Amino acid sequence: MLKLTAYGAAQEVTGSKHMLETSHVRLLVDCGIFQGHREEAHRKNLELPFSPYSLYACINTHGHLDHCGAYPVLVKQGFSGDILSTPATRDIASLVLRDSARIQAYDARFLEKQEHRNHQPWRKIFAPLYDEADVEAALGQYVTTAYRRPYPIAPGVSATLYDAGHILGSAMARLEVQNDGEPLVIGFTGDLGRKNMPILRDPDPLPAVDYLVCESTYGDRLHDDMSLAESELAQVINDAASRGGRVIIPAFAVERTQELIFLLHHLHDAGRIPPIPVYVDSPMAVSATGIFRAHGECFDADICSGFLERAAGPFAFDSLHYISDPEESKKLNDLRMPCVIISASGMCEAGRIVHHLLHAVGDPRNTILIVGFMAANTLGRALADKRPEVKIFGQLHEVKARVKILNAFSAHADYREIGEFVSGLDHTRLKRVFLVHGEPAAQAHLREHLLGLGVRSVEILKQGETVALA
Repeated sequence: MLKLTAYGAAQEVTGSKHMLETSHVRLLVDCGIFQGHREEAHRKNLELPFSPYSLYACINTHGHLDHCGAYPVLVKQGFSGDILSTPATRDIASLVLRDSARIQAYDARFLEKQEHRNHQPWRKIFAPLYDEADVEAALGQYVTTAYRRPYPIAPGVSATLYDAGHILGSAMARLEVQNDGEPLVIGFTGDLGRKNMPILRDPDPLPAVDYLVCESTYGDRLHDDMSLAESELAQVINDAASRGGRVIIPAFAVERTQELIFLLHHLHDAGRIPPIPVYVDSPMAVSATGIFRAHGECFDADICSGFLERAAGPFAFDSLHYISDPEESKKLNDLRMPCVIISASGMCEAGRIVHHLLHAVGDPRNTILIVGFMAANTLGRALADKRPEVKIFGQLHEVKARVKILNAFSAHADYREIGEFVSGLDHTRLKRVFLVHGEPAAQAHLREHLLGLGVRSVEILKQGETVALA
């Protein structure tokens, strides 16, 4: 009996954990952090709904925190098998996990101070999930393989990774399973990327599968064309500069920040934006950009060719400044001149971006530019929903700054792009598509869209639900 269970990212968009069970082994595809209300998130991330000892191996599709952030918890609680990924994903995960451990340690110190002031035991309730030693232990269990090369991950199971085009090193996993002597193939999209995006290659077509576990983050939305986003980005910067304001961009340190740098470089060289300072204020983004430089094999050569020929490459230009030092970061909030500040975290739940937003939301000259998906119950979602007040560090603040949303920057495929990807599969063999990693409305829309394209069966997986594949 072959079984599939969604233990995370089921009718929600964070905390991906999808278990595949054969008659002999249990495999886990991704082990991500759940992001949302602090108390609920801490509980979900600490209390794994299965025994880590029962797992034979894992596959990490890519290095975003909601897909890799709980591997140190898994290892700390007893998992001792391999974690398969591409080389670039291992490098990105190394960066992301170390940063996560540092942020948790910082938050714990902050909450400890709050405990003394308010006499509430926050430090004990929200103790770090793991520390840097736990991260090192998890990274020691990563094994890497190139795209399109079968890897024997477990008895009776071979895994082949295909380029998902989502972030550097991202992969779809195609698992060939011997199920009681019957061969079956299960595909996992991880997070599916898009065609014609800056920097990365387009997603690979996926060879025939019997079942597909498919993301659905933007299952009810269509993205703008990237050329429109470039023009809108230029307009936002020019408008803010004319008002003497700052543009604050919350962005994931991995991929989104590099895309923004790439496009700002292009706009700068073309004279379409004024020569105002652009600050990348994230030590993690600085390190991630270095990893990007080391993995040019993942780049779309046609798009990047003009920049790759230059000594500085695509991630450096005259007005661009990388900030690592905390004191330099604090000084940015004292600036009274037009500038662009790109900072993490992408959903505004932690890190330096929260401080920049604290100093920016009350000034109508400023613009907060949203360039990615914001999960429910995050500060980023509150801003994207254009609420008149948002809570920052426990205090309500009136939002006087302009909030602009650019839809083209998403690294996730929209429903039309997902439909095109699924339509490219062999439908004579495809028995069922399972939707994960999406909110209910998006999944319901995508389900109807895929059925309309002739997919035989589309099912929305529920949290903790187990389905028999054969």
